[in-house]
Amino acid sequence: MKYLIAGTGGVGGSIAGFLSLAGKDVTCIARGAHLQSIQTNGLTLKSDLKGEHTLRIPATTAEEFNGKADVIFVCVKGYSVDSIVELIKRAAHKDTVVIPILNVYGTGPRIQKLVPEVTVLDGCIYIVGFVSGTGEITQMGKIFRLVYGAHHGTVVKPGLLEAIRQDLQEAGIKVELSPDINRDTFIKWSFISAMAVTGAYYDVPMGEVQKPGKIRDTFIGLSTESAALGKKLGVEFPEDPVSYNLKVIDKLAPESTASMQKDLARGHDSEIQGLLFDMIAAAEEQGIDIPTYRMVAEKFKESNH
Repeated sequence: MKYLIAGTGGVGGSIAGFLSLAGKDVTCIARGAHLQSIQTNGLTLKSDLKGEHTLRIPATTAEEFNGKADVIFVCVKGYSVDSIVELIKRAAHKDTVVIPILNVYGTGPRIQKLVPEVTVLDGCIYIVGFVSGTGEITQMGKIFRLVYGAHHGTVVKPGLLEAIRQDLQEAGIKVELSPDINRDTFIKWSFISAMAVTGAYYDVPMGEVQKPGKIRDTFIGLSTESAALGKKLGVEFPEDPVSYNLKVIDKLAPESTASMQKDLARGHDSEIQGLLFDMIAAAEEQGIDIPTYRMVAEKFKESNH
């Protein structure tokens, strides 16, 4: 099967690197100096799970890609989704599936509206991965878990979801085919929102959230409020969402930070709209009180508008 990775940052680059190491057919979409470096020197993967490798992976811009792909992983940031619509239309054939792996809830349905003729699934990922240099991706820690599935009513070619799962497992990625991807993408959004917002608000790595005290209490407050929103939206949590979020945060490398936090620190575009302000808007729409979210939002209102 042919894999196309749209967005070769920490997430996309890690997926591409692991698939390539397992001998799978994978092409990367990137841009700028990062792309030039991958084309010239290969993609450097520094991975706690796989060691260090330089991989010769075909790479091109979205505009220059002219092949077809069986599976398109969308790994761009939420604010860049519109920029890859033309790529999806060009690269898809009748059985292609698109799997968005974004931190923002509702991405699958959003992309599906933009490309109604293509089969769009949904997905989420648990990983600490980031661009650590031009043409270089670092995957930190032992967690690399990818969850994907079809929304109710989405028809997928028989056997295709299982074939993708097999390829990902052979690549050493822990993978789950979700029976309720709406639930699983909400759970991920709830977690990453609380994690990124707490880290950015206090400007600390995850080790500080792992200690009892004010910072951890903020993370708990945010998790409690997004869980209340989820319950109102009909999300059926398999376990207590706050305990779950704490379990995940406590497994992260203490020195790790969320990508939103890194982007804000560098003055880049960030996912703060999708991870903070969209959460607040959704809660207000449902009549959910979110004092912790409102408190942290005060700090970021100026930077966002």
